[in-house]
Amino acid sequence: MFADSAKIIIKSGKGGDGHVSFRREKYVPNGGPDGGDGGHGGDLIFQVDQGLNTLADFRHKRKYAAGNGEEGGKRNCHGKSGEDMIVKVPQGTIIRDAATDKVIADMSGDNMRQVILRGGKGGLGNQHFATATMQAPKYAQPGQPGVELEVHLELKVIADVGLVGFPNVGKSTFLSRVSNARPKIANYHFTTLNPNLGVVDLEGTGGFVIADIPGLIEGASDGVGLGHAFLKHIERTRVMIHIVDAASVEGRDPIADIYAINKELEAYNPELLKKPQVIAANKIDAIYDEDESALPALKKEFEVKGIQVYPISAVSGQGVKELLYHVNELLMKIDDTPIVYEQEFFPEMAVSQEESYTVEYDAQENVYVVEGPKIEKMLGYTNIDSEKGFLFFQKFLREQGILEALEEQGISEGDTVRMYGLEFDYYK
Repeated sequence: MFADSAKIIIKSGKGGDGHVSFRREKYVPNGGPDGGDGGHGGDLIFQVDQGLNTLADFRHKRKYAAGNGEEGGKRNCHGKSGEDMIVKVPQGTIIRDAATDKVIADMSGDNMRQVILRGGKGGLGNQHFATATMQAPKYAQPGQPGVELEVHLELKVIADVGLVGFPNVGKSTFLSRVSNARPKIANYHFTTLNPNLGVVDLEGTGGFVIADIPGLIEGASDGVGLGHAFLKHIERTRVMIHIVDAASVEGRDPIADIYAINKELEAYNPELLKKPQVIAANKIDAIYDEDESALPALKKEFEVKGIQVYPISAVSGQGVKELLYHVNELLMKIDDTPIVYEQEFFPEMAVSQEESYTVEYDAQENVYVVEGPKIEKMLGYTNIDSEKGFLFFQKFLREQGILEALEEQGISEGDTVRMYGLEFDYYK
């Protein structure tokens, strides 16, 4: 089964905690601090694997986590860094934040490898906190936490040319005729479920990649059937070939079909109609009465609009080569820079925004409550029982604007401030 979307949870590694220790050597009765730093947490990295063409593997495993950094050791030993987690995806995979649907990365073009979540920094050992007045600090810095994020992976087929058309007009037969693709072909009245890719080799040219884009039926842009799941694949293509049944074998009007498909393309993304189009009037081998042929009407309707109509037979190959050389000429005139989606969501910025704080007055208990990840983290590595540590913590509160926020709430000298179970009396 072709899989072109998946939701997974990714997490970078936590930084190792700094260590608290002191030199204990013979003839050195009062050795100084020698606690080592914690190791860096592992990064979460996405990497393109050219051997993959679906996201099927992500149906069996949903969580990917990098390794945590190890705690620092005594004698200034640095903790070991956590192992990076490398997630391999097919080229053309877009990584979006599941909550906002904003693009984090587009694994296309030159972007073959990208660090999505950076591991937490290791905490500093107590050796870093020694000063002239505090020569034996008994606290160390904890490692920074890793970042966890739910992401939506979306695979957009990368092809130069997209085949569009209603079901049963001969797209799969055409693809198998012109390329190395071998799609399943049968007289179904339902659409192909999987995008099929093939490489077209043309004598005297470099060739191009062509894709059968399934799922295009009326209402596709509103999500009818598998509309949204497949319309997205057209965004990467540079030229579109409309395949229609020129023989009207099933009584369909090919002109109405082209307008119906263009309407769906425009409703999904108006930019799609700016792409060059070619019409392949298929099944001319089934036309037995020229008077009933739709070819003259197709040419009259679309060639005045600059859209060439090529009568072909995907079964016999008649007219196919002329069509392909015309498509190749169109491709030569178009900028071949791959379409790559710009980054809209930055996980590290989202995390820093979360590291804010709140200052609220609890009238029932007559206390001011200060909470937030930064506060909790600072309390975790500050020894507020020592005079030096408490002064360090006060400086942090002032620099972060917390003391100012308390004053805006109307705090007075002697009032109580509560922070994660700890209570202080406020004095200027």
